[in-house]
Amino acid sequence: MCGIAGQFDYVHGTPARAEVIRRMADSIRHRGPDDEGCFVSGALGLGFRRLSIIDLGGGHQPMSDEAGSVWVIFNGEIYNFRELRSELEGHGHQFLTHSDTEVIVHGYKQWGIDVLNRLNGMFGLAIWDVNAERLVVARDAMGIKLVYYKDEGGQLTFGSEIRAIMAADPGRKPEIDPTAVNLFLRFRYTPSPLTIYKGIRKLAPGTMLVIEKGQCREKRWYDFTPEPFDPPKSDQDAEEELLQLYREAVDRHLISDVPVGILLSGGLDSGLLLGLMQECGPKGHRWPAYTVGYGSSFADDELSEAAETARLLGAEHIPVQLDRTEFEASLAQIVTCLEEPIASSSIIPMFKVCERARQDVKVVIVGQGPDELFGGYKRHLGVHYGETWRKLPAGLRRLAGAAIQRLPRNETAKRGVQSLAIENRLSRYQNVFSLAPAPAIRSLFQAGALSGHSDNSIVDYWASLEPQMAHLDELGGFQHLEIRSSLPDELLMFGDKITMAHGLEGRVPFLDRKVVEYAQCLDSTMKVRHGSRKWLHRKVCHRYLPSPILKRKKKGFAVNVTDGWFHDSLDSALPDMLLDSSSLMYGFLEPEPVKALLANHRSGRHDNHKLLFSLVMVEQCLREARH
Repeated sequence: MCGIAGQFDYVHGTPARAEVIRRMADSIRHRGPDDEGCFVSGALGLGFRRLSIIDLGGGHQPMSDEAGSVWVIFNGEIYNFRELRSELEGHGHQFLTHSDTEVIVHGYKQWGIDVLNRLNGMFGLAIWDVNAERLVVARDAMGIKLVYYKDEGGQLTFGSEIRAIMAADPGRKPEIDPTAVNLFLRFRYTPSPLTIYKGIRKLAPGTMLVIEKGQCREKRWYDFTPEPFDPPKSDQDAEEELLQLYREAVDRHLISDVPVGILLSGGLDSGLLLGLMQECGPKGHRWPAYTVGYGSSFADDELSEAAETARLLGAEHIPVQLDRTEFEASLAQIVTCLEEPIASSSIIPMFKVCERARQDVKVVIVGQGPDELFGGYKRHLGVHYGETWRKLPAGLRRLAGAAIQRLPRNETAKRGVQSLAIENRLSRYQNVFSLAPAPAIRSLFQAGALSGHSDNSIVDYWASLEPQMAHLDELGGFQHLEIRSSLPDELLMFGDKITMAHGLEGRVPFLDRKVVEYAQCLDSTMKVRHGSRKWLHRKVCHRYLPSPILKRKKKGFAVNVTDGWFHDSLDSALPDMLLDSSSLMYGFLEPEPVKALLANHRSGRHDNHKLLFSLVMVEQCLREARH
């Protein structure tokens, strides 16, 4: 796991400057404290910071072949690199190291850009083809790793984090993009290819930039189109096949020359992951398992449950406690780490548990993915059964909808009913994701701050994915967008930033490419059945986890308490930002509608804590950008 940075003046050919490239790489030193590298040739400069995980002595980057005809900088891990190396050796390629990076070098020489389709792993990378004078910059299929870029005046600047791009021209502060803020306030994340800053973009998952012959083209390299299995899988076959895919994925993800641990909650997903690690790893090994919690004063605390899971599965349990004072004090530091606003209740507990884990290990295994793949959220029930709702007589729907709208608070149920009645598929999905209707969010902005099309920006991006949804049922189509948008640009984004802030590599075996592609082709009844979520995934869990763990209520990774703190903080420290008319957000927002949101929340008429906390995160981000 590492950090990459680079610059290429592909139009004018202005020579790259080594001091600029090194400054860019130094800005992301936290991602790679073990080694650094710089390559400058003509108009191209590549910078690198390394966190040594595999082939500790031989993985220096930028890396090239013996002839110096192909150069690579690469952030991530390629889990099938040994198989690819063997295949390439069969084609006559000779390797000088044991690193996965060298497989990319020789794979590009053998297969060209199609090497990307052969890589099973997570990556943000750049490949420089000296003879063709072609630069390829790419993000992995699932979007586990990030690549930001700015294309201005024929010069491309890119990096693993926004700060690397800013470091190229430190005297110039980027402007905030109100369109991106609008989308963030609706969805709690900024969807690719936008970022919170004008002119700075991020590659969408499975896309690349190809820069050659004076042009920079963005295109999709990963075009997997899920098609339902024909005939559909039987329950038994699907369970056996998924179990085997899980075993193979975990086995691949345990490859490391440094210590490995696991982030353990009290729930099913990380419990299953630990069981698989015990099966695939060295016999009798006690994996360090890190859990964040809040102590016995909180009913939702997971420390005791996670400790019991660790005991039953033979791991070493290491608890981390967090209190509300730390929560509020850490917020500004974590916004700095994230660079873009994210209003997820997981960010602070994850930051603290990663900080502790890095004292012992360099790699942590994380149980992210089954909720998105197998329908683990409440919204998946609504989407799955939404067709039944739309088939009800219109009068009955109106009566039921009106009754729900009269309920105090219950904003999630109100939005759900409104969303499921929408006929257009993409618009329906957009509303399911939204914290509030588009007009309500737009009303927070000053006149003229938003373009006329800003509400539709995410639908425009999603429309490019619609052909891949052609054969998918309602839930499958919705999950396809989750996998391409909210999962990488929210959960995986902050997972990457938070782990790497501590020089820690996070791996997500459940998002192994083979697992994801298999899950996308399953019928929805394998995911939601008789009102039960993650049905097939739970069947596999029964193989490894005892009954007490299987019956536990879903809590997430220590988020229920922090969700409450988000709520409670709106009665204490955080409202000051919203009530202060000199706050930076009021450069494009109107103070009165924001204050009305807070007043309605405090009165108990509405539960606006998620939207209000999103506004706090915007203000924190603006203050950070000013420095």
